[in-house]
Amino acid sequence: MSVRITSLSDLAALGFDDIIDARSPSEYAEDRIPGAISLPVLNDEERAQVGTIYVQEDPFKARKIGAALVARNAATHIQGPLADREGGWKPLVYCWRGGQRSNSFASILSQIGWRADVIEGGYRTYRRLVVDMLHRAPLPHRLMLIDGGTGTAKTRLLHHIAAAGGQVLDLEGLASHRGSLFGMVGEEQPSQKAFESGIAMALTRLDPKRVTFVEAESSKVGDLLVPPALWKAMLASPYVEVTAPIAARAEHLVTSYPDIVDDADRLARTLDRLVKYHGRDVVGGWHELAQDGNWAGLAHQLVETHYDPRYKRIRREAEPERLLDLADLTDATLAEAAKALVASV
Repeated sequence: MSVRITSLSDLAALGFDDIIDARSPSEYAEDRIPGAISLPVLNDEERAQVGTIYVQEDPFKARKIGAALVARNAATHIQGPLADREGGWKPLVYCWRGGQRSNSFASILSQIGWRADVIEGGYRTYRRLVVDMLHRAPLPHRLMLIDGGTGTAKTRLLHHIAAAGGQVLDLEGLASHRGSLFGMVGEEQPSQKAFESGIAMALTRLDPKRVTFVEAESSKVGDLLVPPALWKAMLASPYVEVTAPIAARAEHLVTSYPDIVDDADRLARTLDRLVKYHGRDVVGGWHELAQDGNWAGLAHQLVETHYDPRYKRIRREAEPERLLDLADLTDATLAEAAKALVASV
């Protein structure tokens, strides 16, 4: 049986125990329905092999070989990751376009007695809904941006807003990037499609009638583009501006970037990228601070010399909805500010 999905909210309301992505590992790695588990019925090499035979030799031969591979891989999944599923288990399966891969796997699962269905149109249906939301239609959500210079703990403030009962959209968390030159979190960012999937599903879970707090970003977070509908909504949204003493901001940066502090080579390479802005003498002084382990001094210099002048050049013409002038960036201070923000909207 095929399940028709007409909106992203349908996915949460369908009531399936698991969503299974039957596509190849590379397709799954690029993007998938959030929460889907990868159980490929053809791996990348097998998919390429079957496709080549279909085009260059004989479609019937390709289907026969493909069926044997699907059965073999399905058996591996049933005896492995699915071995503990009970008789009432209800999975929803999808492939690229709701065709042979998902239907073949769902048929095998159904023969066991599990209540397996497939997504009509497969991943393409899901992706079209994401594109409709983030590229084609205006967002209905009411946004409030959290703005401020580098090191003003905007992301931590967002987390405190969430803890206080506010709605938040954490773009940096979804992008695996802290939105600055030193911002990469982990080895790599997700693909653009996966970033958009995370945003779309996060927005789907939020109430458009309530204010959603979002950190003010540029049009890119690392290498990823903020989707156009969201970017347009952000440009038109009111904002809160956060300020704090440079010493507090420097301390926050040191504690928030332990991966940079612990990786001397990465820090040196990143600092060298600033030579074109500040010259070798200035950057050489920053290298010396790093070599001496004077992290607070280095952070202070970067905020004062590099980040703040650039932030001032892109300052908005509109006045902030509210100014948060924080004496420090302790969790207690941020929690108090978050509660006040949530109460004010």
